[in-house]
Amino acid sequence: MAESGEGLGTVPEHERILQEIESTDTACVGPTLRSVYDDQPNAHKKFMEKLDACIRNHDKEIEKMCNFHHQGFVDAITELLKVRADAEKLKVQVTDTNRRFQDAGKEVIVQTEDIIRCRIQQRNITTVVEKLQLCLPVLEMYSKLKEQMSAKRYYSALKTMEQLENVYFPRVSQYRFCQLMVENLPKLREDIKEISMSDLKDFLESIRKHSDKIGETAMKQAQQQKTFSVTLQIKQNNVKFGKNMYINDRIPEESSEIVLKHTFEEEEENEEEVLTVQDLVDFSPVYRCLHIYSVLGDEEAFENYYRKQRKKQARLVLQPQSNMHETVDGYRRYFTQIVGFFVVEDHILHVTQGLVTRAYTDELWNMALSKIIAVLRAHSSYCTDPDLVLELKNLIVIFADTLQGYGFPVNRLFDLLFEIRDQYNETLLKKWAGVFRDIFEEDNYSPIPIVNEEEYKIVISKFPFQDPDLEKSFPKKFPMSQSVPHIYIQVKEFIYASLKFSESLHRSSTEIDDMLRKSTNLLLTRTLCSCLLNLIRKPHIGLTELVQIIINTTHLEQACKYLEDFITNITNISQETVHTTRLYGLSTFKDARHAAEGEIYTKLNQKIDEFVQLADYDWTMSEPDGRASGYLMDLINFLRSIFQVFTHLPGKVAQTACMSACQHLSTSLMQMLLDSELKQISMGAVQQFNLDVIQCELFASSEPVPGFQGDTLQLAFIDLRQLLDLFMVWDWSTYLADYGQPASKYLRVNPNTALTLLEKMKDTSKKNNIFAQFRKNDRDKQKLIETVVKQLRSLVNGMSQHT
Repeated sequence: MAESGEGLGTVPEHERILQEIESTDTACVGPTLRSVYDDQPNAHKKFMEKLDACIRNHDKEIEKMCNFHHQGFVDAITELLKVRADAEKLKVQVTDTNRRFQDAGKEVIVQTEDIIRCRIQQRNITTVVEKLQLCLPVLEMYSKLKEQMSAKRYYSALKTMEQLENVYFPRVSQYRFCQLMVENLPKLREDIKEISMSDLKDFLESIRKHSDKIGETAMKQAQQQKTFSVTLQIKQNNVKFGKNMYINDRIPEESSEIVLKHTFEEEEENEEEVLTVQDLVDFSPVYRCLHIYSVLGDEEAFENYYRKQRKKQARLVLQPQSNMHETVDGYRRYFTQIVGFFVVEDHILHVTQGLVTRAYTDELWNMALSKIIAVLRAHSSYCTDPDLVLELKNLIVIFADTLQGYGFPVNRLFDLLFEIRDQYNETLLKKWAGVFRDIFEEDNYSPIPIVNEEEYKIVISKFPFQDPDLEKSFPKKFPMSQSVPHIYIQVKEFIYASLKFSESLHRSSTEIDDMLRKSTNLLLTRTLCSCLLNLIRKPHIGLTELVQIIINTTHLEQACKYLEDFITNITNISQETVHTTRLYGLSTFKDARHAAEGEIYTKLNQKIDEFVQLADYDWTMSEPDGRASGYLMDLINFLRSIFQVFTHLPGKVAQTACMSACQHLSTSLMQMLLDSELKQISMGAVQQFNLDVIQCELFASSEPVPGFQGDTLQLAFIDLRQLLDLFMVWDWSTYLADYGQPASKYLRVNPNTALTLLEKMKDTSKKNNIFAQFRKNDRDKQKLIETVVKQLRSLVNGMSQHT
């Protein structure tokens, strides 16, 4: 049962396998058959049996099929046999017809072959024409490229290359000549880059050489524009304020008309076409190079190269020549080169897109401005000529105005001008110091004589002096000397010179007024005062000259208010303004007067010393001559004549000089008595000396200079008088008894002085040996002298211990 069950299960499986074998491709039979062997034991045998049964069934079905169609097959064979004869006849006819057609078609075949050959040639020709029509534009464009290269139209050549690459080469890329052209284009581009870069280098070299011409033209145009504006402003001011805008000013309306006329004449001469930077420089190399590099996609490299080269050129332009400060041409060349450089950069900024930017030009200008200021500050310090400094200032102003017109900030340049203004004032002060020295050297230090009204008016036109008495009758003399009007004129000239620097600095009238007053104060307080002091201290300047100098300074001091009015008329700034600087003339000339007064006192004392040195006393004489010494009388006569000259001085100055002279004379006489080299002195010499002192007292009492009260001047000799009275009357008991008392008769006699003089008289007595050998009275007097000497020594020692 098991076997039968197993057999029943196997049969359907074998049927399935057989169906797969019948229905599938032979390539897939292998796996199907393998499943038979992989099955249960004896399955192969059973499968073979099943396969044989299946084959037998199919054979039976085939046999049935053949039997069913056999009669139709027999009928078909019979029909074919009937047709065979007709087919053979037809074959013969077809063969014959074919032969005849072949014979008849040989000529047609030949003609057909000719036609085919012609058609092929025609087709080839058409193809060639089409290809040539396709290639000709490429060749024409390439030929055009060569012509553009030869004509140096490089930008157009690059555009042509772009057309060739984008439009024409793709059409003929299969041809070899196209490949050659494609390979040649990069080389052409490199050639164009090199050629354009070479043109750019030539351009940069050209503008470096011609930058001074460009800058000169730009500065000239800026100056003409400014001159025209200033001229119109002057004319408007004349109309607004009237013709008497400047009182006592040498820049009247006539000068303005001359300036205006000169300006219009210059404009008529320059009515030709105004040259611009484009007229002076061919910028096409820059444009071409920029366009070429833009087309080549290397614009950034070109911009970097251009900026790098221009920065190098900027450093070269900013480097000054070592001797630039010697002439104005050196400064002018320096400025024109810088202006030319930045004018070119400004033009490049506005006509190109991105080659230079505003930030780049500002950075370059700031770098240049720092260098320019450093160079000008260094080189201007060597300038000692105020005219050169003024020309430098004008150049800086034109330079600044020119570049400001192109949009560059120039405030730092105007700040620099204030530094240069201080230097300009210093050079002016040095120059005017020489002028003042020359004036003082040429002055005769005598009052200015005038013989008629014309001469009077000439002096008045130069110096503001007012004295109604001088206008009444002639001849007369001005109190001051020739140097006063000359100095006044030169101070005004200095103000004009200082004003020249303040022009075109874009400053208000108040600031200009302040500048003028400060510089004038420097002239008065430093330069003029120094020149006066040096003059006063010169050895050849005598007392008469010193007196005249004091008189001159007085009038110059009074003229300072007219100088203030002069500055006010120039600037139109009232002196009543709160911040208006005053002129320091009062302190300036007061210091000079004090120095002159001191020098008068010194020279007067020196003169007294010279007379005193002529004294020739016989200190051992027994009796006086009965009259004053000759040197002293000469000295008194000299003092009288000198004090007559002092009548033109202020009262206090003359009184002080007189008192100083008397005090110095008294001191000199006292020193003569107490001289350590003088060992002996006789009573006769004391009496002679007393006669000289009496003459001095008479001179003092004669009031050589008015203004002294009572015996004030005689008090200068009080020390001498009391000392001599003590020795003349020999009143030692009174002196010793009253010493130190406020009401003492000999209050001004110092014990040291009395002791010194008494010892000299004692030595004389011993030498002569008179008192001891002859009279008893003389012996008593000698003893008295010794007694007094001892008492005086005790008094002196007591004073020393007390001190």
